[in-house]
Amino acid sequence: MRQPAVIVIGIGEDGCLGLSSRAYNCIRQSQILVGGQRQLDFFNDYPGRRVVLGKRVKDALESLRDESGDHNIVILASGDPLFYGVGSLAVKIFGAEFCGFIPQPSSMQLAFAAAGLSWSDASCLSVHGRTIEGLCQKMRRLRKVALLTDADNSPVRVALHLMEYSDTQWDAILCENLGSTEERIRHLDLPGLSQLTDVSPLNVLILTRTASWRCPPAFHSEPEEAYARRMPKLGLITKREIRVLSLAALQLHAEDVVWDIGAGSGSVSLEAARIASEGRVFAIECEAESQGYCTDNILKHGADNVRLIAGEAPDALEGLDNPDAVFIGGSKGKLDALIQIVWQRLNPGGRLVINAVTMENVGQTVSTLNGLGLSYDVNLVQIARSSLLAGKYHRYEALNPIHIFSLCKERP
Repeated sequence: MRQPAVIVIGIGEDGCLGLSSRAYNCIRQSQILVGGQRQLDFFNDYPGRRVVLGKRVKDALESLRDESGDHNIVILASGDPLFYGVGSLAVKIFGAEFCGFIPQPSSMQLAFAAAGLSWSDASCLSVHGRTIEGLCQKMRRLRKVALLTDADNSPVRVALHLMEYSDTQWDAILCENLGSTEERIRHLDLPGLSQLTDVSPLNVLILTRTASWRCPPAFHSEPEEAYARRMPKLGLITKREIRVLSLAALQLHAEDVVWDIGAGSGSVSLEAARIASEGRVFAIECEAESQGYCTDNILKHGADNVRLIAGEAPDALEGLDNPDAVFIGGSKGKLDALIQIVWQRLNPGGRLVINAVTMENVGQTVSTLNGLGLSYDVNLVQIARSSLLAGKYHRYEALNPIHIFSLCKERP
């Protein structure tokens, strides 16, 4: 069998001592050795050309693409190159048929072994070179998580982020310098982790739920009392039953970008964010008082993939990622312009849902949608809730009727 032109070899903190004879022979037979400076330092006597991978890893590998036809290239990577490593990038650049892999145990394997924990039921996530935004939402229903961190999204910052968004039911195991003589394993709670000043940059953070934690339902809608909100009458908030129907009409996917226009207290945004747990929700709100309530609710309910946009649509929509789903709950008299702009920006296959309470907004919505030649469904929803009367009798109290318009932008 012909040896691939590019071999990606996993290497641990013990350097050459941990390499198999096959991996060591591949390095000896290569003409170009690629890796981080820390990894290349294990091979100071290497006779061929050494290429240091810095911040521009992709550019460095692409510069070697032409040379891979005439030279054997070895790329050194930490642990398993195909686990959050450089391996997948090498495949994209050189082609799978020209790449081979010799892995070491991954950092995750080493971490769980050092901690004495099974990892068959663990979820592995990374904030290494990625945004920490949305981490709480991704971990919302997880019991055991192993997390790759970096200098910016350090274990300390992760702890502070979880605490800021009220996601505190975690115990932490900080695994540092795994496989080296300086290996250290520390068991901490989140406040203790957040106060550390001596964390090694080479670490894996294991998080396990506390004994009192219960996994939240896959889908649920909160009563109005769960949200801070403006309080004329029953409070300016989309009622629970209407939220459920509106979210169903949006048909959200996990990675969707969602716009909630006229977000108010943010109840629709927060519940959309639970469904679009890998995506992002933009809550657009122009009233200062409501913005404050929305911010409080985002932090209280751990919705760190919701971003409050303080401003009035449609101007506030400029610069936002194009949406896969849009909910319009308030328009400030600009419903016609909003619908037209939203429909233009909506991604193909995306859905638009409009809640209209007043007869004027119903008429404007129908007029605008018809004027654009769009097909839509509309449901008139009348909800009545039971209420206690005179201590032992129950009666129904009707909520305001509401029209729910829904439509889908067809793919070309």
